[in-house]
Amino acid sequence: MKRSLAFAVIVIAVVGLLGGAALLIAGQSRVSQDAIQSSVTRTPELIDSAWKLPVAATFNADVTWQSNGSRCGPASVANTFRSIGEEETTEAEVLAGTGMCWTGFCVIGLTLELAEVARTNTKRKVSVLRNLSADAFREHMKRANDPDRRYIVNFTREKIFGAGAGHFSPVGGYLEAEDMVFVLDVNEDYKPWLVERERLFSAMDTIDSDGDKKRGLLLIE
Repeated sequence: MKRSLAFAVIVIAVVGLLGGAALLIAGQSRVSQDAIQSSVTRTPELIDSAWKLPVAATFNADVTWQSNGSRCGPASVANTFRSIGEEETTEAEVLAGTGMCWTGFCVIGLTLELAEVARTNTKRKVSVLRNLSADAFREHMKRANDPDRRYIVNFTREKIFGAGAGHFSPVGGYLEAEDMVFVLDVNEDYKPWLVERERLFSAMDTIDSDGDKKRGLLLIE
């Protein structure tokens, strides 16, 4: 009897946790479709040019969308791994052995601890780039077209779309003449978009409330 009661309490706690996570995620993701479409650049000619950049081309104009609103980090790593020929190309494979997001949700999301997720299933070097200056960010974006390097950016949607929370997505490259970054958004509602480098830096150069540290970039090479 006591064992059954304990099991019931655990089940209720887990259900409550998942329900709370779902409500939190839903509350964080309220960005209007108008804002999604109007806040960034989607000019067909520029998007076409962006997909032809050396790094973006390795994604084959194909992004696997995140499975739920909390798993943008693992989805970003999975897509990035696919682009460089790693075997772990799904969220589940990326998360295997990490002990993270075991409920199906990355409750309250992940910070740049996502680097540890990436390191678990690759022998490549994974670096956390935090507290970057605007000039340093520009130099990294200039190198975002190097086929031997991959960047994942952690930013807040609020600075770009006027609403929304923290998010991860791979960087597909940099259109230097236009000074625009190609963000391969892993959320199907947004899809890939271009944004002025300064605006993306502003969205990245913010405090992650989950860790009280600044957001930044992951570099995989």
